[in-house]
Amino acid sequence: NTLNSDRIQRLNSIGFAWDPREVSWNGSFYQLCAFKTQHGHCNASQHGPRYKSLSRWVSRQRMLYKRNALNSNYIQKMNSIGFVWDHRENV
Repeated sequence: NTLNSDRIQRLNSIGFAWDPREVSWNGSFYQLCAFKTQHGHCNASQHGPRYKSLSRWVSRQRMLYKRNALNSNYIQKMNSIGFVWDHRENV
């Protein structure tokens, strides 16, 4: 039950998401980028319940990074927006 190359190519041409986890991660990353544009930093936890979901995601990224368990591509993306891995540095 494999896809032939023509079908794969057609799915790729419409932007089919092969990895839903990456799609989810990118969605949260884009939310973080918008947050940073609006607030000038990435510390969503400082802005109350409105950003609770984003704050949890940011905390999880920091925890995974600390455990050396975060994908290197994700680390590069976070670094590209000036993400502070140790939030205590910004206090």
